[in-house]
Amino acid sequence: MAGIFSPGKLMLTSEYFAIDGALVLAVPTKLGQEFFFEEQEDKKSLIFWEAYHQNKLWLKAVIDYRKWQLLEANIPSSAGFILNVLKNVQELSNTKFKNSNSYYLKTNLQFPADFGLGSSSTLMNNLAEWAAIDPFHLNAISLGGSGYDIAVAKEKSAVLYQNKPEIQYEKVNFNPPFKNELIFIHLNQKQDSREGINLYKSKIKSQKLVDEFSNLTRNILLCSELERFSELMSIHEQKISDFIEIQTVKEKFFSDCPSFVKSLGAWGGDFVMSAKFEGFKDYFWGKGFTNVFEWTDIINL
Repeated sequence: MAGIFSPGKLMLTSEYFAIDGALVLAVPTKLGQEFFFEEQEDKKSLIFWEAYHQNKLWLKAVIDYRKWQLLEANIPSSAGFILNVLKNVQELSNTKFKNSNSYYLKTNLQFPADFGLGSSSTLMNNLAEWAAIDPFHLNAISLGGSGYDIAVAKEKSAVLYQNKPEIQYEKVNFNPPFKNELIFIHLNQKQDSREGINLYKSKIKSQKLVDEFSNLTRNILLCSELERFSELMSIHEQKISDFIEIQTVKEKFFSDCPSFVKSLGAWGGDFVMSAKFEGFKDYFWGKGFTNVFEWTDIINL
């Protein structure tokens, strides 16, 4: 079977405000999602879908794409989502699901599903690359969201991304001299980003505040000293906290941490970023957070 790979992502700046066009800095992760495909001329018009999580079978489905009916599925709700996405692929593509061939499609998510590194965005980008369609369009009609994660998956690079007034992004060289001082800690839970987005959308916001996050992103990208980087990350975190009226993750879990702690993406779960200090691993382990990664463990730059 031929294959395609898309990396996961970590969103370093402008969480929530990305929806309203704030400039985002995001980086690719070493782990992502693989996609394997094979086509057979059997005139049955079937899709055999297998989704693996870290090489263990999670979802198995058989779909009749002539009638768009689910014939078999071990998890009907998840298979129904895949059916709808593949139907979107058919509508956008000039070549896929247009004849009576059968398709054997297999995905493998390399990271734990609760890590929040982009199980959906990597899937969208893999399918779009396979079908030669626009991944941003496929994502918009299948899932929604700002689309920054699609840009990372597509470019396999750090990106500066904005979705308003239209989608625009550029690959950037984010290689801070202090990168090996940065650490990434998983909070042991998967955050429902839709919940956070709904809370954010309920607040009255201003273009001035959106612009402030864009400026923070530009300054963070240009940082050459850890002390300044830490200061900017703390300012960023407090601005979000003040706006959505939720205490920062540092206030909630790490009030005695001697370094900054910055949420990455939806607040309340997934990953946070901090910087090394003496005994940092023992500190986070002692609070029950045992998934502590250094830059070279997780970032693919």
